[in-house]
Amino acid sequence: MKLRKVSAAAATALVLGLTATACGGDDGGDSNGSGSGGGDKIKIGIKYDQPGLGLKEPDGSFSGFDVDVATYVAKELGYEPDQIEWVETKSADRENALSRGDVKMIAATYSITDERKQKVDFAGPYLLAHQDLLVKTDSDIKEGTDLNGKKLCSVAGSTSAQNVKDEIAPKAQLQRLGGYSECIAGLQSGALDAVTTDDSILAGFAAQEQYKGQFKLTGLKLSNENYGIGVKKGDTATVNKINDALEKMVSDGAWEKAVKDNFGPANYKNEPAPKIGQIVQ
Repeated sequence: MKLRKVSAAAATALVLGLTATACGGDDGGDSNGSGSGGGDKIKIGIKYDQPGLGLKEPDGSFSGFDVDVATYVAKELGYEPDQIEWVETKSADRENALSRGDVKMIAATYSITDERKQKVDFAGPYLLAHQDLLVKTDSDIKEGTDLNGKKLCSVAGSTSAQNVKDEIAPKAQLQRLGGYSECIAGLQSGALDAVTTDDSILAGFAAQEQYKGQFKLTGLKLSNENYGIGVKKGDTATVNKINDALEKMVSDGAWEKAVKDNFGPANYKNEPAPKIGQIVQ
């Protein structure tokens, strides 16, 4: 926010006034949603580049399942959609963003793991995803072993494709590209035979209008990924409030609607909504 220049006396009065009305939290007050709701803004971390999950649209709006879940949760915490400030949170910086107080919560395909739980607290899970394969609708790839001799794509830094090669198809030809959009383009052109990562991410891409009907998920369920909402370590009160909101979202049908709206065109066979605190290994 830009402020007009004021006199020294007025500036002093302004500072004193702000100090007197501050909520006294140690993480920046309502600017990042540290209050119990009703503040000016709440900052929520999401992905900007994952269609169907967290995507910044050309017009500056945001869409996706993570966005819908976070919007519902924020509403239950007392924030209207126009009070949400969406913050791009890349995978490598999620823990730091929470510990620094850059965001109040993160909903960004954030799998709950024991290692991450040492650094942040999680609400949820709110979605059980699985590592899977995306192939063309007329592909003859049905089992993991069918990837032997085939070109399998994932992104640089991901272990998904290497896991397939090590454990299922040792003769698969791995292709590591800069982003999943590049993998999808290669799959569409026929330069690649399959793409692997979480089924929710693959379904999000497949559900895009330009790809409608071109791809299918194999449904192999190569791993279990329990997506949670990350919050700052020790913020038990917020975890409890988010969990209450997630339970309400499931019970009133909003969760199922969000799944169908974001993944439906890809015929994504999602798991039922997970129970709060129930981690599938």
